[in-house]
Amino acid sequence: MHVEDLLRLESLDLTLLWGDGPQLTREISGVTATDLEDPGRFLQRDELVLSGLVWWTPADDEAKAERFVAALHGAGAAALLAGEETHGGVPDVLVDACRRHGIAILSVPVHTSFRAVTDTVYLRQWGDLSRRPADHYALPENVRAELSRLLADGVDPDTLLTRAVAHLGTPPAYVLSATGRTIARTPTAAPLSVRRAAEAVTAPTTLSVDPDASPYGQWHLHLPEPVGAPPRMLHEIAEVLAQHRQATLRRERTTRAPASDLLTLLDTPSSTAAPAALRTALQACGLPDEGPYTVVTAQGPADGDGTLDALTEALRHLTGCGFAVGRLPTGEPAAVISPGTDTETDSDTDATPSTPPSLSPASIATTLKNLWPTLQSRNANVPLHGGISTPAATQQNLKGALTQARYALTAARAQKAPGASTASPSHVTAIEDLTTLAALLTGIPADVRTAFGVHALGPLADDTNPSHRMLLETLDVFLAHNGSWARTAEALHLHVNTVHYRIQRVEMLTGRDLARLDHKLDLKAALLCR
Repeated sequence: MHVEDLLRLESLDLTLLWGDGPQLTREISGVTATDLEDPGRFLQRDELVLSGLVWWTPADDEAKAERFVAALHGAGAAALLAGEETHGGVPDVLVDACRRHGIAILSVPVHTSFRAVTDTVYLRQWGDLSRRPADHYALPENVRAELSRLLADGVDPDTLLTRAVAHLGTPPAYVLSATGRTIARTPTAAPLSVRRAAEAVTAPTTLSVDPDASPYGQWHLHLPEPVGAPPRMLHEIAEVLAQHRQATLRRERTTRAPASDLLTLLDTPSSTAAPAALRTALQACGLPDEGPYTVVTAQGPADGDGTLDALTEALRHLTGCGFAVGRLPTGEPAAVISPGTDTETDSDTDATPSTPPSLSPASIATTLKNLWPTLQSRNANVPLHGGISTPAATQQNLKGALTQARYALTAARAQKAPGASTASPSHVTAIEDLTTLAALLTGIPADVRTAFGVHALGPLADDTNPSHRMLLETLDVFLAHNGSWARTAEALHLHVNTVHYRIQRVEMLTGRDLARLDHKLDLKAALLCR
């Protein structure tokens, strides 16, 4: 593929800012995205360089742009593709520097993602391997030609991986998901448990297949034993697998529209959805007409498809279950799961010799809870929460199941780790977990909890008053000791008469009678909502 070929692709909508014949006919060997001021040491000859120009500001002098372009020239870059989003266009000083150094420069509009450029280049490369000059590659030409044909034929990932490493003696090799699902393995590779595979993802001998994917949607090429192959050869094999993954993702995206339609139907304001409409929506998603169903919602990164990828990856561990995953009208990812109906028929499935029995509805929540720490670890700095409904017996119960899942998600966001004063960075909660008053209250939105606490406690809600803080402490201990005057006095090291006086003050300020069970529950809930 040549630089000028990019300008002919209407889907990319690139604009040539400078470049003539010799620059535009240069062969492209790969793509590197960077926003370093001096990226030279990370570049390979004849690569395209994608830059969002974050390293440059209008206040910078001309020398800064000159140094950047000089680094590209020194590394033998084929061309610079500069994004317009950061500055609303490409600075003239950068164009002038490219002209001086003989580097073609193209502008990338805001509506064209860098990933689209990268995908386009590698798709064109691997779609025409047999006609490429061999000196750009470490893979033998006959292997490249075979892999190109296999990609075009849409073979399964096991076959593709096996043929990609056949010329190395077919060593043990795996393609693993971010959380340890085995997507493909060679005949010489022993089956891996999910735990061992998840550990292998972080091993030094593991390569990321698609670095641009979200942390939850990554595929990884893992070779447990040294093979003595040049690193470039392994990277080329990873690139082949990346093309297969892109094809898988395109098929997967076509299933998300029916799933989102189903979720929209469940989220309509009306109290019930028409049975015929629900049945049609379920069938469009490959789900059965009859339950049970489980609904799951998730919340995580605010941008991109990270949370949707995370939820999809988690659901792929539900062996034998069918699911439809998409977005609710409010934007949050959600899924409807049907135990015992495996609708996952594309190539992104575990390469196991036999299919284990499907999970029961009760096991779905357990499986997701066990998996969640591994899922969260793939992007440890970003909170990732999930909510799981109880099984919905029929179609008409699905709307209620969605309400449950949302409530459980709110509870998950409010969960605190043992001994912590703030919410946990990652949690998944099932409705079945809400078995105490404290747990139930976590599912209520924070502003509603706060409002209830303020109104139920009355003047005592102002805990900046030392007297009010003392009364709140006494009330808390009194309720914790089941209204026992003697045990409360002992716990607080007070005389019983002092406890009586303080509780009377609490009753007067709150308007509650602590001899009544319902009033005790009201104030206990108010304390939990603070």
